[in-house]
Amino acid sequence: MSQRTKLLTQIAGFCGWKIQHTYWESLTGVRLEPTAGYVIAVEAVLVLVMVRRWAPRCGQCFAIVPRKCHEQRPARRWLDLPWAGHRVVIEYAAIRLKCPRCGGHATELLAWADAGQRQTRRLQQHLALDASSAPISHVAAKYGLSWRTVARAEAAALLRWEKTRLEKPLYRVGVDEKWLGRRHKRNEKFVTIVSDLDTGEPVWIGYGRSAETLTQWLCTLSAEQKSQIVVFACDMHRPYLNAIRSDPALDHAALSHDPFHVMKRAGEALTELRRETFFRAGGPMRAVGRGARWLVLRPWERLADKDKDRLRHLLRLNARLARAYQTVEQLREALKAPDEVALGHALWVVLRRTAKRSNIPMRKLHDSLLRHLPGILALGEHRPPVGRIEALNGNWETLVRQGRGYRNHAYLLAKLRFLTINPVRTRRGVLRFLALGLTPPVAEAA
Repeated sequence: MSQRTKLLTQIAGFCGWKIQHTYWESLTGVRLEPTAGYVIAVEAVLVLVMVRRWAPRCGQCFAIVPRKCHEQRPARRWLDLPWAGHRVVIEYAAIRLKCPRCGGHATELLAWADAGQRQTRRLQQHLALDASSAPISHVAAKYGLSWRTVARAEAAALLRWEKTRLEKPLYRVGVDEKWLGRRHKRNEKFVTIVSDLDTGEPVWIGYGRSAETLTQWLCTLSAEQKSQIVVFACDMHRPYLNAIRSDPALDHAALSHDPFHVMKRAGEALTELRRETFFRAGGPMRAVGRGARWLVLRPWERLADKDKDRLRHLLRLNARLARAYQTVEQLREALKAPDEVALGHALWVVLRRTAKRSNIPMRKLHDSLLRHLPGILALGEHRPPVGRIEALNGNWETLVRQGRGYRNHAYLLAKLRFLTINPVRTRRGVLRFLALGLTPPVAEAA
């Protein structure tokens, strides 16, 4: 081995392998000879021809298989990380082994790539790192690859990362639905997302938002996993509640509603009442109430002084709207109660104020609160971090907008979990993620 190939072998860093020789070629596969010594075109590709130094290992059971070559395969290539502006390709003729341990005839274990891949592991890790903060089309243009190649490489890198993570038990579960968009061609227009509220990461995605959809995920859980679940947090979607309550193994688990959706229903009732007060009362009142929807829905403590003055003026014009606004503010404060008892007392005050049948919008709110009262009361006892459900929706929107939509939702789930956990937010996290592309620590054989 010459001094140049020895240095290249050390730079490549594959234990048990060495670079036999190197050569340049064009993008069309024609060999190039450097002119004037070391001058080479920028678009030239550096080919590293590898040979094995140690005894081979079986690609299935990783056992050392000396002198058991079953078949010599033709040379193949793997794209590696670029160096000094040049593409780098690894070339090697792998062999199939006759393994005495497992009895198989698998291809030997390679130090730089997994089976069935045409990019090295370290290149896949860098592609996944870039794709975590940039569209795949930009990453593909940067490395001169197709977007499908980048997507497959990223999926392989994310799968490698997920295998290093410990499986944690589920104690608090969040359930929510997400609209796929009007341009989606599936029959189901919604997906159900199940998440771990303790970490905020998604656990499962299923098509549809019916009780059968959530039951599909519940059937994948063992009896021990179901016994560990303490609370389910979801909105007031009745099919989800029916799916959870129809499982006898989940009778101990509490059902808690998201306060965001509780206030959303209260805001809908307040909006309908505002429309009756101003927009359906003629031209002069319409001019007064125009552009005040956000003002009525915004919490009182978050309003500026000038906005409070304008809101007081609107509420003076209609006593029924003023009472409804005060009731909604009482409901907002009730949801912040420290325990279930205090929450129950505060809710009964709100229910008495919304029970009047002549006020149809607030009466609908009254019936909704009464119908979902156990789930709202459970909020005071368990206080699940339901904000992580809405944060997960924001991450979903970010990925879909960045990727212009996804056809493979298993791949979307992996990207969503990676974005939620965000293991590359620090320098140490980046190094740990890129280290997954290094040579596996296998002694005495490649």
